[in-house]
Amino acid sequence: MPVSIHQLGYKKLSQVIFEWQAADRASLLALFIVLEVLLHWFWCLYVWLRQDTYNIYVDVNLLYPIWLGITLTGLFFWWMVGHLARIKNNDQRLHYWQIVLIVVYSIYIAIVVLVMGHSSLVSGISLVGGAMLGMMLVRRSYIWRAFLWQVAFIIVVTIIPYVGIDLPNLRQLTITSIPLDTYSYLTYSEATALENAIETSLFPNGILSWDNLSELRRSSAFFWRSTHMYLALPKAIFMVYVFRTLLLILDDSKEEILQHANQDELTKLNNRRFGLRQMQQTIMTTSTAQDYSVILLDLDWFKNVNDTYGHEVGDQVLREVAQVLTQAFTDKAIVSRYGGEEFLIVLPDADHDRAMNTAEELRENIAQHVIKTDAGFSFQLTASFGVYTLTHTELLRIRQECAAAVLHNNSSSLSDVDINTIRKNKSTANRTLDNKTKVYKNKQNNRHLNNQNIAMPRKDKQTTEQFNRQQTAQLCSDVCHRLISTADKALYKAKDRGRNKVVSANELLAEGRINEPRYGT
Repeated sequence: MPVSIHQLGYKKLSQVIFEWQAADRASLLALFIVLEVLLHWFWCLYVWLRQDTYNIYVDVNLLYPIWLGITLTGLFFWWMVGHLARIKNNDQRLHYWQIVLIVVYSIYIAIVVLVMGHSSLVSGISLVGGAMLGMMLVRRSYIWRAFLWQVAFIIVVTIIPYVGIDLPNLRQLTITSIPLDTYSYLTYSEATALENAIETSLFPNGILSWDNLSELRRSSAFFWRSTHMYLALPKAIFMVYVFRTLLLILDDSKEEILQHANQDELTKLNNRRFGLRQMQQTIMTTSTAQDYSVILLDLDWFKNVNDTYGHEVGDQVLREVAQVLTQAFTDKAIVSRYGGEEFLIVLPDADHDRAMNTAEELRENIAQHVIKTDAGFSFQLTASFGVYTLTHTELLRIRQECAAAVLHNNSSSLSDVDINTIRKNKSTANRTLDNKTKVYKNKQNNRHLNNQNIAMPRKDKQTTEQFNRQQTAQLCSDVCHRLISTADKALYKAKDRGRNKVVSANELLAEGRINEPRYGT
């Protein structure tokens, strides 16, 4: 079905970019061209109706064939609007007619720019605006070739008059506007400069007053400048509107993409990947004076809920539990769905007592929450919790171990060639490594190079920095998984003790019931 004007709004344009088929987008481009051609047609009509006034500025004999050409071009593109929409199931024909559309429009707009006096305003907006709009709607490779052709055309049109070749031009300059008997061709800039000089001589002190405004209105400069603004500004305003809309669409799409990438679709909580990434960031940025707590909870007998009431009710349970968790925490807490019926809560600034109290409150809230189904029955369920807290002292130690492990891996990765390169550049060193940094001299003697001015090659430095970032990210990920694993052991102790319990991994570690996790190794 052919496109129509009402489809140019924000919502419709969003569908054009992301949902419409190629044939519909090409049809819309043809419709845009019809609107532009219509502007040119009305200009010809206006000049024809006022030819007694404007015949000294416009070559009326050339106006008639130009007007006829504009009419035929408009009818052709109007036919293309419907034709393109009808061939959406034939890719070969669609590509062919896209090429025809672009070629005909390129020739048409080139002729318009030529006969209207080669205004930089008209040609610039037609060149850039048309190309950008076309790339949104049809194949970019076609538009790119047409753009290069237009650039070449502008260069040729600019150069040809200087080699003595006359080009057709609607702009007619007579003795009333420019007193030259030998006029053959003037560029737009040259003609404007002459007209400005004449206008300055016409008005006292070069100042335009209300008394001589009517005289200026009849001048060639005012007429052609108004013409070029009429031809260019509507298209420019429309292009700005389109790209403003496009940016809004891209902003919305970016938010939607990030939401889908970071959010669990069912519960609207952070998904596991995003929750772990936030956890890794807080591990390395949390103040050394703060403890770091992790809570892992698992819904009790959740499989029975699915088996008894169905998976739709199971999904409802997960959503409502997620709401309970969301309402219980501030923005500082990291709440995510860890997997299945498990939820992970990270409290970057909570000590162990606070984490245990928080978990106990959550346990009670979930146990007291009543699930009401659409079928009219209701029930309650419980959850088991495992809590693990790192003191700020342990967190600082882990960070130091991570840094030492990165340093060790970095230094061990240096080859003998790297060491020799460092030695050769020692005399021209321009930077000093941190005094705490220790680089192994080679793999055999395990001796350190400390507090020395070492200038590593730039490529080696970049490689080393990239290696350090990768190692740090990997070790932070390892720390996060070990924290969660320790909390998970406490969670399963809670299951063993009858469920609906909160168990502290720190207490289990103190009693020797679970092994101490090792970090940074």
